[in-house]
Amino acid sequence: MLGGFLASRGLWRAVFFINLPLAVLSLTALFLHVPESRDETLTGRIDFGGTLLATLGLAGITYAFIEAPLRGWGDPAILFALLGGLAAFTVFIVVERRVREPLAPFRLFRSRTFSGANVMTLFLYSALYGFLFFMPLNLIQAQGYDAALAGLSMLPFAGLVFLLSRWAGGLVDRFGPRLPLTIGPLIAGLGYVLIALPALTRGAGDYWRTYLPGLLVLGLGMGISVAPLTTAVMGAISSNHAGIASGINNAVSRIASVLAVASLGGLALLLFGRFLAAHTAVLNLPPEAQAVLRLEAIRLGNTSPPPGLSTELTAQVLSAIRLAFVDVFRIVALIAASLAWLSALLAWLMVDKRLAPAEA
Repeated sequence: MLGGFLASRGLWRAVFFINLPLAVLSLTALFLHVPESRDETLTGRIDFGGTLLATLGLAGITYAFIEAPLRGWGDPAILFALLGGLAAFTVFIVVERRVREPLAPFRLFRSRTFSGANVMTLFLYSALYGFLFFMPLNLIQAQGYDAALAGLSMLPFAGLVFLLSRWAGGLVDRFGPRLPLTIGPLIAGLGYVLIALPALTRGAGDYWRTYLPGLLVLGLGMGISVAPLTTAVMGAISSNHAGIASGINNAVSRIASVLAVASLGGLALLLFGRFLAAHTAVLNLPPEAQAVLRLEAIRLGNTSPPPGLSTELTAQVLSAIRLAFVDVFRIVALIAASLAWLSALLAWLMVDKRLAPAEA
């Protein structure tokens, strides 16, 4: 919400500095309230080889997925980054199996709950991050919200997740992790479907009957899911591996963010061009205007009408651009729903009914 306010005032660079006070508060809470935990059997060696390989692997794959929608998968730099990243991860797996004190002990994945919760994290957070990337674009570029209102519109979702997390964490003690990790994503998926229903609206005045219901349902679903998911990951292994478990799960959620934004971004570019062509086909645009519009389509909802058109035709093209982006957003929301429901299925199949920490 603060980011939307700053962006609406032209201070978008300041958005990145929001992280600094949040980091200070997080570190303060860490040092004051979080008990120390460590593996007393380790000698203190750092797995520099595994660290370097993991970094190279993540960097290569991240760069490839972010740049591929614009440069194309056949671009030599994209292929080099992708193949290099995959090769680094392959070597990483080999190295981690042989070193005495690995960065990521693969024996932790022998726990069904630990493995299931991490795979579930990949799908559930892919849905969330992909949605959170496109939702503001839909509100601002297609629905006519300003940036501040677009940020404020997410308050019901964020508020529900915040308010429900402590209660939802207690559900694991009462019912075990499987039940909340199945029900929560099912509800979240329904929220995505409700958010996919509105077409073009009359702006922020329609928010209460268009996007608010879906955001409330999504907030309820994620509020039920987030704390139990973390609890399942941390509770599935012995406490001396808490740091490693947390690191792996956070890495998985960051990977989910990158893959979701990059892959859905590439799909959005492809679909937007087709939807825009379909919506403008009836406008009888001159061939040169059509060519300009095809080139402009890489800007998605921020696409500008070709110059030289009449006032009436320019307005029609603007409407076609907005309609095309709403079509894209609806598909993104439905994909997010599918990913959320897939994570619910994974939770039901892979997460144990009760937590039983596995000793190393």
